[in-house]
Amino acid sequence: MQPASPPILERRENARNRQLDEIGAFLAYHQLPLSAQTLQVAHAYLSGSDPDIVRLIDRRILAREPVTAEWLEDALAASEEEEDFTALDRLMERLEAGLDEFGRTSSAARKATSDYRSALREQADELNGASATGAMIGQLASLTKAMLRRTQEIEKAMQRSEEQTRSLRHKLEETRRSAEEDHLTGLPNRRAFDARFDAEYRAARGAAEPLCVAFCDIDHFKRVNDTHGHDAGDRVLKLVAESLAHISDDRCHVARHGGEEFVILLRDTTLAAAHDKLDALRAQLAERRLVNRATDVPFGQITFSAGIADVFACGDPRAALKAADAALYRAKQDGRNRIALAEPGERKVVRLVA
Repeated sequence: MQPASPPILERRENARNRQLDEIGAFLAYHQLPLSAQTLQVAHAYLSGSDPDIVRLIDRRILAREPVTAEWLEDALAASEEEEDFTALDRLMERLEAGLDEFGRTSSAARKATSDYRSALREQADELNGASATGAMIGQLASLTKAMLRRTQEIEKAMQRSEEQTRSLRHKLEETRRSAEEDHLTGLPNRRAFDARFDAEYRAARGAAEPLCVAFCDIDHFKRVNDTHGHDAGDRVLKLVAESLAHISDDRCHVARHGGEEFVILLRDTTLAAAHDKLDALRAQLAERRLVNRATDVPFGQITFSAGIADVFACGDPRAALKAADAALYRAKQDGRNRIALAEPGERKVVRLVA
């Protein structure tokens, strides 16, 4: 292989220099310290190599909130926690498969032991009733009875193992449910919603039913936290979650997507009907005047904005999520406290440095 020619080396060097300039401009604009973490984040964002980081920072910029080192640490920690949950889910699936196999093997072994015990009992009865009653027949009868007692003990041990397996399976189910629940609001979390979205997408497509997805985001939530504290912010999150849960049923699924954002899946619901349902809920919440009970200081008006997309009009679930996300931030930019419908061809916003 011949060494690269000088023009190729020069182009590579220029590309590296441009990339370094862009990274430096990104860090300087956001006033981020120079560290291994911020360099990795800047490179991942500007190159688009990590879609999750791109989405997090784009949304932060469009919300006109600062991209700080502290926020990056929290956001990356939440992302790592999601990866841990995914690894846990895979481990639980392998363990459940092992339990299934053990259960089948144990049941088969217990049946075989039971059949063997019955055969031994018949043999013992025949030996005891045999006309030739010699010392050998007596010894064989005694040995058969001893084997019978042993098989009974084995059968009982296998039964206990099966009971322990059922108990362990029950605990695994409880652990899975806990891993798919947002502990602050009690709503399903993002992991649970992703699984639900896949199932509802297949079912709606098979039944030729409409399917809509919406992102819902609490307006000015940072101001609530800054003014009243994070405990009060948590109470506001729970209040909005309870409001959204009122529309949840077997055709409408609500989950907390992360932070102050919720995601809603509406099966067998047209785009217009989904808009009307969410808009009625938005107006109802906006009319309430809430007070921080801990301080008796009014929260003021609590509102949310939302973006809704027709899943099948977008082509697939991933494209629909992007379209709903873009519609949500269009609603934010248009003044908040409103519902926006995804426009044809609407996609994720382009990456921004400023």
